[in-house]
Amino acid sequence: MLYVRSLVFNVLFYLNLIVLMILGLPVLLTNRKGVFWLCAAWGKSSLWLLDKICNLKSEFRGLENIPDGALIIAPKHQSIWETFALEMFFKDYTIILKRELTLVPVFGWYLWRADLIAINRTNGRSALDQIIERTKMLRAQGRQLFFFPEGTRRPPGAPPKYKIGVAQVYAASGMPCLPVAMNSGLFWPRRSFVRRPGTIVVEFLPVIPPGLPRDEFFTLLQTTIETHSNRLMAEAIAKDPSLADHLEQPLPAAK
Repeated sequence: MLYVRSLVFNVLFYLNLIVLMILGLPVLLTNRKGVFWLCAAWGKSSLWLLDKICNLKSEFRGLENIPDGALIIAPKHQSIWETFALEMFFKDYTIILKRELTLVPVFGWYLWRADLIAINRTNGRSALDQIIERTKMLRAQGRQLFFFPEGTRRPPGAPPKYKIGVAQVYAASGMPCLPVAMNSGLFWPRRSFVRRPGTIVVEFLPVIPPGLPRDEFFTLLQTTIETHSNRLMAEAIAKDPSLADHLEQPLPAAK
């Protein structure tokens, strides 16, 4: 039954996206906030489908820690889930993507209208330089930047692999940083179509203010996200011990 429910959800998940992109074409005549509204609709409807089909619920903690204005949002990255479930809490954000994606028919039109950071790898400048240049503009505009510190999805329980780029952007932009912990990989694993029942918990943690030395910030960010993500995974495993079978490594003992 788990596999049947997962298959039904996956079909409806992508069908939902296609339908929203078609029905939402008039949004392209508005500004980027119209696209963000459509993204929020996709996120909310996808969470509803997860709940009703897979019995996979979502819980968001620490919403009071989300500030207004320019901000670096640094989530733990375990799943595709966080790429559509977090945006609804932010008003005017951007994400980092390859420029080639903006050339995809229909889908790319939305990326272009949303004014995202599309990295052009053919102009001779590093991706990090391009990101830093744009983040300075974001601060002036009061916008938020989604920046996954590990760069790619990591399986639950895997040793962290944070990249120094997030600290370089933090130091150059002068923006505060919002760490985000979660346990999504236990329920929506990477490279798998299975969607396990339970509750994905996200926790928006206290903001790290701007101005810290780069290395101090980098250590603080990693420690904060990993400590709280491990705690959230441990909470889920306490409710359903079978989830421990899906960890890449056992969780470290709580201190």
